[in-house]
Amino acid sequence: VQLQASGGGLVEAGGSLRLSCAASGRSFNTYIIGWFRQAPGKEREFVAAINGGGGFTYYSDSVKGRFTVSRDNAKNTVYLQMNSLKPEDTAVYYCASRSLWLRLRESKEYSGWGQGTLVTVSS
Repeated sequence: VQLQASGGGLVEAGGSLRLSCAASGRSFNTYIIGWFRQAPGKEREFVAAINGGGGFTYYSDSVKGRFTVSRDNAKNTVYLQMNSLKPEDTAVYYCASRSLWLRLRESKEYSGWGQGTLVTVSS
């Protein structure tokens, strides 16, 4: 499955954004979708993941309680609702897929990376 993230933009600290990850391909509801981000000069960082049915989610400590991942399999889309944004959330956000609910933080386990979407949080 190939994925494309969208919905980024410029927002003030404390604000909200919702990112979308649209998929093309079959059997979307069998894939785990992960969100990652990469800030300038830093390595790609795990943000959140959701299983194929949407019943299980997993978050990094840095976004837990502020971000929510969800999916609409009828629309082949996963969402990342980002609230209480901080300047340190500024990054390019990517989504990707995998099959196993293991080692979710490891980006090398994922495939189907598309172009990311830039989120900029001003202080």
